[in-house]
Amino acid sequence: MKDHHEGRCENCIIRQFNALKALNKVELKKISDSKITKSVKKGDAIFSEGEKLNGVFCVRNGVSKLSKMSDNGKDTIVKIATKGEVLGQRSVITEETTNLSAVALNDMEVCYIPKTHISESINNNPLFTKAILKHMAKDLKFADNIIVNMAQKTVKQRVAEALIYLEKNFGVDDEGYITMTLTREDIANVVGTAKEACIRTLTTFKKEDWIITDGKRILIKDKKALNKLVEGL
Repeated sequence: MKDHHEGRCENCIIRQFNALKALNKVELKKISDSKITKSVKKGDAIFSEGEKLNGVFCVRNGVSKLSKMSDNGKDTIVKIATKGEVLGQRSVITEETTNLSAVALNDMEVCYIPKTHISESINNNPLFTKAILKHMAKDLKFADNIIVNMAQKTVKQRVAEALIYLEKNFGVDDEGYITMTLTREDIANVVGTAKEACIRTLTTFKKEDWIITDGKRILIKDKKALNKLVEGL
């Protein structure tokens, strides 16, 4: 990661997307004076599973995947983090090593904030503490939904749901293809299946004329059909 100083937290609109919006001007100034903006290249790790963090990372630009390595060496993507997300806060708050790895899916900019200021604000600012608790509760709910999906939905349903999620959250380019391009292996890791099963499913969707592919790029042609599949209709 390449380090450089840039911008002030007081003037940053990104913080409106996370718990940092609950900080007061004095707290924001302290963070601005100590934080470092880091450039992260596509494919590079922001942090790795089992690492001890001394601060959190606020995503200014770009997208990363948060993943967990199983005992058999399979990587499962549990979340795709975008602009405004704060990474590593659970580890910093609990003072435990990281439970997940964070890897850039494209070129990113993240602001590194030392944990000292996070801990001080948690102890002194109830609104900030409440905002963090709400964020962690949201993450727990998201994790619960993943567990239910793995147990109750088929691979086809999970792949269809993943494609709809990517289009909804990242949009499409001028040609209609989903802007966020994931490898087939990444899609498989998102839905919790083997790469081969993911490829077979996408091939089936193409034969049904529900999607169009161009290399890694995917265009949803029949969203109604994919939604019906997800809903089990």
